[in-house]
Amino acid sequence: MTRIYVPRDSSALALGADDVATAIEREAAARGVEIELVRNGSRGLLYLEPLVEVDTPDGRVGYANVEASDVGALFDAGFLQGGQHARSVGLVEQIPYLRRQQRLTFARIGITDPLSTGDYVAHGGLEGLRRALQMSAGDACQALIESGLRGRGGAAFPAGIKWRTVAQAQADQKYIVCNADEGDSGTFSDRLIMESDPYVLIEGMTIAGVTVGATLGYIYVRSEYPHAIAALEEALGRARAQGWLGDDVLGSGKRFDLFVAKGAGAYVCGEETALLESLEGKRGIVRAKPPLPALAGLYGKPTVINNVITLATVPVIFAKGAAFYQDFGMGRSRGTLPFQLAGNIARGGLVELAFGVTLRELMLDYGGGTASGRPARAVQVGGPLGTYLPESQWDIPMDYEAYAAVGAVVGHGGIVVHDDTSNLAALAQYAMEFCTLESCGKCTPCRIGSTRGVEVIAKIRQGDTSEKQVTLLRDLCDTMVSGSLCAMGGMTPFPVLSALDHFPEDFGLATQPAAAA
Repeated sequence: MTRIYVPRDSSALALGADDVATAIEREAAARGVEIELVRNGSRGLLYLEPLVEVDTPDGRVGYANVEASDVGALFDAGFLQGGQHARSVGLVEQIPYLRRQQRLTFARIGITDPLSTGDYVAHGGLEGLRRALQMSAGDACQALIESGLRGRGGAAFPAGIKWRTVAQAQADQKYIVCNADEGDSGTFSDRLIMESDPYVLIEGMTIAGVTVGATLGYIYVRSEYPHAIAALEEALGRARAQGWLGDDVLGSGKRFDLFVAKGAGAYVCGEETALLESLEGKRGIVRAKPPLPALAGLYGKPTVINNVITLATVPVIFAKGAAFYQDFGMGRSRGTLPFQLAGNIARGGLVELAFGVTLRELMLDYGGGTASGRPARAVQVGGPLGTYLPESQWDIPMDYEAYAAVGAVVGHGGIVVHDDTSNLAALAQYAMEFCTLESCGKCTPCRIGSTRGVEVIAKIRQGDTSEKQVTLLRDLCDTMVSGSLCAMGGMTPFPVLSALDHFPEDFGLATQPAAAA
């Protein structure tokens, strides 16, 4: 019996994967051919979706961008034996886009049935949890510190130090909260994990729970991710049935359980304290710090808050050791990061590589340049509040400190490409408009600053390029950076200032104005 894989993640579904799967089953039945259809996760090569794979003695052969109308011709071409067809891309593991990656966190996605507990264990699942259960809290936190894992949500705070703080806190209840409110433009790595390998997130959160002494966890998922929510709910039910969650995790006598919470659609809830407010049933408004969530988080109790990729990376660290993971990367940026190529890019998708790769390599070697065929002009890295990098900065290694040195952020690894037809002044104005819409309104610099910023940029774009207006815009940005309660207002000036610094001509400025002291 031939095994055929058809992805079930959102990107493939949006492109007709369900229709393709149905067509394959019907065609096989009509021809009297026995097949096993597996709805796997996406490999992350989104430019090839739906990517249908067929098991052959030589490996899994792929057929890209398959439509339901192609299925009959695929059977005629002998695709059950890996036969040649216009849609064929050969052995999937040998596609350069995939072969050159360093997949640690994403090692299983696209390979397994996301909801099969058997598949998960057969491909290394639970090894990290089993080892963590044999370790003391202090040793487990130290291992995470030594691995160099830093939060992948943008702030890049060392995960092990956060865990150790919660582990050492005295409280009758502690929580693990996963920030899955993935709202940055051009980002989809969290979604891919939740839809394509949900058990790795469950395992990572369970390791966190048994390490710090938390018995309850919540995955706060953005409401726009219905398929991820459904996959997580199903996976959690199966994990409980297997004894991976509950009162006796893997027979250890330790208790930990997990639940999914659906977000309310606010971008600011990606900020950890606003997320906690929302999770408690209140309006998502940023809290002042201190106290830190590690000491007074959910319901005022010590809480570990990490994002999906951070927690999904924990199992491989515990399974293979801190030294293994620490061996990847550069400087203080250890391990790998899933870079997400989006925007005007020929080959969009997810690329997991060690820190140190350059933007130029990602865009050209993996992304294949722009989809329009025109020269790339600017690349926004780190979400809608990330900086716009000109070509002169495309060879800086992807590293938290190297990017910070030029006023840029790696953030969640989202990369959005713009070609030479883009107007950076319009994009800068959009960043301010985005802030006015998504600000929680608690602090004046963010709430009022973004509104005034939209007005000032509009005046400059309408022809008032006087030094007064440009200075006013820079002073306003400085106030927002220095005075905002959270990154919503604090980072909104990043795209504005980078556009102003590197693309002054788009604002009607003949020469680049000097930055305010």
